[in-house]
Amino acid sequence: MQNPWLKIPLADYEGHMALPQVAQATLLADVFEGALRKYAPMSVAILGCAGGNGFDRIDPQVTTRVVGIDIHPAYVATARERFQQRLPGLELIVADLQQDEVSIAPVDLVFAALLFEYVETDAVLESVRRLLKPGGCLTTVVQLPHTDAPTVTPSPFINLQSLGSCLRLVSPEFLRERAAAHSLTETESVRVTSLGGKSFQGQSFVATAPEESSEVPASNGVSRSRQPLPTESQNEP
Repeated sequence: MQNPWLKIPLADYEGHMALPQVAQATLLADVFEGALRKYAPMSVAILGCAGGNGFDRIDPQVTTRVVGIDIHPAYVATARERFQQRLPGLELIVADLQQDEVSIAPVDLVFAALLFEYVETDAVLESVRRLLKPGGCLTTVVQLPHTDAPTVTPSPFINLQSLGSCLRLVSPEFLRERAAAHSLTETESVRVTSLGGKSFQGQSFVATAPEESSEVPASNGVSRSRQPLPTESQNEP
């Protein structure tokens, strides 16, 4: 079954996120900028990078290596067109983090905003743990339940409504629990609200010493074995 995200044009996604009643693009970029300022990472990986929302907040003099990962090839291509000149250390990778093992040099910071709602939590946390240096940080944003609004805000971009069938809210408590099982310890948790009225939880985690076993059981007790996916540098046209 094809991932529904592959059917969403980038223009529709970005248009939806920028609508006043949604107002999430700027919020996520602000959270990302806050993490960049707090941790001043030399290297960062953005999971579900889309067309590069927030990439303009990166100071290439501080963060010299930027890795963007997304399942949608067209999103990745657009991010490269937009930012390869501004960010000389840009690497862009097309991958499904639930299935593909991305082989890159570990980074100081991983940013994952509104990603865990669409993926299997343990599979992606396993990928995150591989991507992070010891002592590195993971910053996440998850959507909180809203009693007066649908999970996917109605908008003129009707393609986005198809995501409602695969969107599953992940509570901050559940994410904290599963992150701990992957040697990621929560260090900060802050609630933020968009101008559109929905609330989100920003959380930060630090990578601690991993378990002796390299295979981490999922919450359902099932372990996974995945094939490595080589990186593809996008610095060249």
